Amino acid sequence: MASTASTVLLAAGTTGCQAIQPLQAAQTRPDVLSAPIGDQKVQDGGSLVMALSAEPDRLDPTTSSSLYTRYVMQTMCQKLYDIDDKGALVPQLATAVPAISPDGLTVTIPVRGDAAFADGTKFTADAVRITLERGLTLKGSGRKSELGPISSVKALDDTHVEITYKKPFAPLAAALADRAGMILSPKALTEEGTAFGDHPVCVGPFKFVNRIPQTSITIQRDPLYYDAKNVHLDSITYRIMTDANIRAANLRSGDVQVADSISPQDVDALMQQKGVGVLQVGSLGYQGLTVNLGNTAGVGKPYGRIETPLAQNALVRQALSMAIDRKALINTVFNNWYEPACSPIAPSSPFASPASNACPEFNPATSRQLLQQAGVQTPYPLSMVVSNTPDSLRFAQALQATVAEGGFALTIKPVEYSTLLDQQNRGDFSLLQLGWSGRIDPHGNMFNFLSTGGGNNGSGYSNPEMDRLLTDASQTNDAAKRAELYGKAVTKVQQDNPIIYLYRIRSLTAYSSKVAGIETFQDGVVRLSGAAFVNGQKG
Repeated sequence: MASTASTVLLAAGTTGCQAIQPLQAAQTRPDVLSAPIGDQKVQDGGSLVMALSAEPDRLDPTTSSSLYTRYVMQTMCQKLYDIDDKGALVPQLATAVPAISPDGLTVTIPVRGDAAFADGTKFTADAVRITLERGLTLKGSGRKSELGPISSVKALDDTHVEITYKKPFAPLAAALADRAGMILSPKALTEEGTAFGDHPVCVGPFKFVNRIPQTSITIQRDPLYYDAKNVHLDSITYRIMTDANIRAANLRSGDVQVADSISPQDVDALMQQKGVGVLQVGSLGYQGLTVNLGNTAGVGKPYGRIETPLAQNALVRQALSMAIDRKALINTVFNNWYEPACSPIAPSSPFASPASNACPEFNPATSRQLLQQAGVQTPYPLSMVVSNTPDSLRFAQALQATVAEGGFALTIKPVEYSTLLDQQNRGDFSLLQLGWSGRIDPHGNMFNFLSTGGGNNGSGYSNPEMDRLLTDASQTNDAAKRAELYGKAVTKVQQDNPIIYLYRIRSLTAYSSKVAGIETFQDGVVRLSGAAFVNGQKG
């Protein structure tokens, strides 16, 4: 189990006869992870507004799947662990890294004794037990496969939790540095049940106030927070602004102080503007195409059979992957700010390997040959669901043009981001373009998506060899062995192509120089808990 900081990623696979080439290094850009307060005078109070590029889903860490939900929950629901600016695991509601028995089956986590939930109830090890058990048993939980083969969870006393495993599980600490480790108020869970996300209650610098659907979410400073003296803002409002141009305009006008997901079309101009700063960091995640192979009843339900060549014939999916000129698309559409990706393992990961860095060759002539070999008529029709943001549509249109040369006729179906998530979960798609913000351990980027019954397996993909590779990788602490296993999993995923990996974003967050203390790390989450107004400027 991950008892020390680990930066791990996920794996995918290669095809039998296609040429494989190494992924070329992207243009090097320096990471800017924070707008530090430094020696600036910090004002106590004020209301900060952040422009959010998509509406979060349900504010319930057990069931949510949206990056934008993580933005909001980060300020309200602390986790047992977090990551720092170097991607290392650090205790948050835990007080130390897990203690692991020699056989790897018993994990003991010490937790804080000085914290309280926003509803006034005391934070204890039993609250951790209740939250983890909810993650394992709640219908629709996206956390079950993240937590691994847990046999039991018990509170040894108020400040120690003991987790017993059926088999060793290396990614636990990394999983507890994300939604699985956000500890929920037992009182609120009892009162709200499955409606917890309507009024979430956790331990955090801020607490939930209200939500206006499709418009905004407001939180306010929690006086019960154990470190309240270091929280500066009175409130934060996350205002939904799906158009990147509108987010940039509102930042320039001063109506918002922070804006996420700045478009590569706008970022160069914003970086030259007085009074505006830009944070930037490479992503652990990916953007890709999810192919529906068997998701006929919804994620988590038994898989069915989809009678299309795309779903039934790996040659068609291989042809689609080879019809995509990743490098040209990224450079053209995103002004060279993003980088191509052919795997869920970032090249910067210590678990990267030649196998995980390998990229299917762009070869439209071979793509057409594979379609002919598969016995399908060309151009082969595809219908792709995509988010209706300008950048996503621009990329989809460029993709439409490039795959045409390889024998595909791509139809684009733009929808709202929340609708996109819903269609993915229901299996209401043939091909879907969506991304994942990334986790520090490969298990968090692969197992949920590629294992049979995984909590985010929107493809309905099931392959015993993949299940074995991912399970074996999670049960060893040997970093070299894990890298080897994940490399083999990448090779397998590129043979089967339930997900066709396309590119990695560079997280671009713009902010007004009137505020400081904003951070964004490799997990893609914008952190506002320590933000403050400076130079006498209050919201």
